[in-house]
Amino acid sequence: MHIPSLKEIVSAEEWALRCDLAACYRLVAAYGWSDLVFTHISAKLPENVTGGEHQFLINPYGLMFDEITASSLVKVDMACNKLHDSPFPVNPAGFVIHSAVHEARPEAGCVLHTHTRAGVGVSAQKAGILPISQQSTFVLSSLAYHDYEGVAFRPEEKPRLQADLGQANYLVLRNHGLLTVGRTIADAFLSMYTFENTCRIQIDALAGGTELTQVDPKILNGMADVMRVATAGQGAQLAWPALLRKVEKLGAGYAS
Repeated sequence: MHIPSLKEIVSAEEWALRCDLAACYRLVAAYGWSDLVFTHISAKLPENVTGGEHQFLINPYGLMFDEITASSLVKVDMACNKLHDSPFPVNPAGFVIHSAVHEARPEAGCVLHTHTRAGVGVSAQKAGILPISQQSTFVLSSLAYHDYEGVAFRPEEKPRLQADLGQANYLVLRNHGLLTVGRTIADAFLSMYTFENTCRIQIDALAGGTELTQVDPKILNGMADVMRVATAGQGAQLAWPALLRKVEKLGAGYAS
């Protein structure tokens, strides 16, 4: 399907955000985290671009993640109303979770939600994330849980989700999947990369059928400081250029 380019129509800042978000969708597909067309990654447009209004970019409902381009992304408001002409619908039901997070966390530039096999598997385990890997220590430093209330299309669930999330950047949606909150698209992606690997490692470790060694609680308590020292808060920005090169190698013109 041919989609006219928006590059000359939107601001340079919006176009750059569109390219990063399209790349993120392609990466989620490449790493096997997508669920056909049924999950979302939303990116908040800067208020200097929107005139102070809350506007977001989200996937066109019906496209696979490896089909998404910068121009096909749909601009919506907090009620998920389309703000520009697009041949694609949007999925208001799926945006309930995203709008809840963006509303409660104004600093959040990106919200990434998945339904992966490992993520859903761990979300169904009563103990949740176990401190059994280095990856898990990063997640546990900023982790929250939200109990399952059915398919998330009811606005009345939003206050409970917001309260459960609080200031955490990793959220286990019980019996449902995983969610990360990032200041940037790169932050949200790298957090999900760590979150997903944490869950895969946990599933594999539990499948071994032997007693597991847990990380010393003293180490967990110091993880926030370790993260600041290890990457100076720039881990995602260090990895993102390489990830963009990976997307370029996949081809098919995500930045179009």
